[in-house]
Order: sequence, then structure tokens, then C-alpha cells
Amino acid sequence: MKFRYDNKMIFTEGLRDAVPIALGYFAVSFSLGIIARSAGFTPLEGFITSFLGHASAGEYAFFTSVAENATLITMSAAVFVANARYLLMSCALSQRLRPGEKMIHRAIIGFGLTDEIFGITIARKGFINPWYTYGAMTIAFPFWAGGTALGISVGNILPERAASALSVALYAMFLAIIIPPSRKSRAIAVIVVISFAASYAFSILPVLSGLSPGIRTIILTIAIAAIASVIRPVKEDPYNE
Repeated sequence: MKFRYDNKMIFTEGLRDAVPIALGYFAVSFSLGIIARSAGFTPLEGFITSFLGHASAGEYAFFTSVAENATLITMSAAVFVANARYLLMSCALSQRLRPGEKMIHRAIIGFGLTDEIFGITIARKGFINPWYTYGAMTIAFPFWAGGTALGISVGNILPERAASALSVALYAMFLAIIIPPSRKSRAIAVIVVISFAASYAFSILPVLSGLSPGIRTIILTIAIAAIASVIRPVKEDPYNE
């Protein structure tokens, strides 16, 4: 009985801690829904896609690939590159699970991993109880999926110009992600500038401009990340081992 009570209490803690995340998810996914609407998704399709995908960069790559009639291989590669960071997060989180934890718990946590849920989960002391992550997922995912569905619904009602204007909010979110670390690290700022310049160059150069946006994104992401990791590798913090 005590075991069940502890799990219930920890589940409630996950619900509580994820409330700010859920509210932020709703705002971001609403803008994502505007983009999904331009790709021809219905509110139900958008809800299911976001509930199963729950990753802004990955879903953006998916929705834009669909809008461009990209091949399944291109679409899969674009989503894989955008979501590759979750492989590293999963490895890090698996080291914090109790030895002998059931595979079903590991699989569910791996499925539900997002940047924010990873952050609040990994910050807990000691071994991670899966029920904490379940609590966070329970409130965060419906808000994320619901925001996408509402964005599609509103986009279908609003005039085309208004819907296009709202879609800019998602790009503002990406800027909000890259600007703070760019201000703290000159290397990151240089890489961001190079990324913008390279993306523009790829869009106007004779041969490269003929590639689909998804393929160009894949090439740039892998190439720039590889070069940056060699030239300016991230130094380990001896005080954070």
C-alpha cells in the first residue's frame, strides 16, 4: 500500500511541476497548428500528430515536408535529424533509472521525452521514479496536442493573411531559443550567423537551390554541427560530473 501511495504522490508532483510547461506548450503548438493547417491537416490529424510526436522542431520539419510534397525518405531523414538530440537525452536519463527498472517503464519514458520534461526529470535527486515523468506527460501532452488542433481550427476560420501572420510566432520561438546562448557564447553566435548565411546561400546557388528545403536542412544541420564540434568542442565541466 505504501508503494502505491508513494507513486501517487510522485505522480502528483509531476503534474504540478509540468503546469508551466503545459501552458508554454499550448502557446507554441498553436502557432505550429497554423503551419499544419497550411499543409492540409485537419484538427483531428493535427491533434494525433502532435500527441504522438510532441516535438516542435520535428513536427515543424514534418509539416513543412508534407506541404512541399517531399518523399517519405526525405521526410523521415528531416525528422530524424531534428529529433536526434533525444537519443542523447534518453541515454543520460537511462543512467538515472533504478537498476532493474522494467522495460515497459523505460519505453514509455523514452517515448514521452521532450526537452522540458527531460529537464525537470533529470533535475530530481536520486533515482528517477517513472511515475513522476508520467505525471508530467499527463498534463503536458494534451495541452501540446490541443494547441495544435486549435491552431488548425482557428487557421481555417481566419483570413489567409491573418493565418500567415500568426505562423511567424513559431519562428519567434526559435529565435528565443538561439539568442540567449548566442549572447553568452561568441562561438555559438558565430555558428548561428554562419547557419543563416549558409542557408541563404543554399537557396540561391544554382545546383543547391534545386534541392528540396528538407534535403538542404539535413545537409546544413549535419555539416555545420560536425564542423563546429571539431573546431570548438564543448569542454567538460569538472564541477558537473
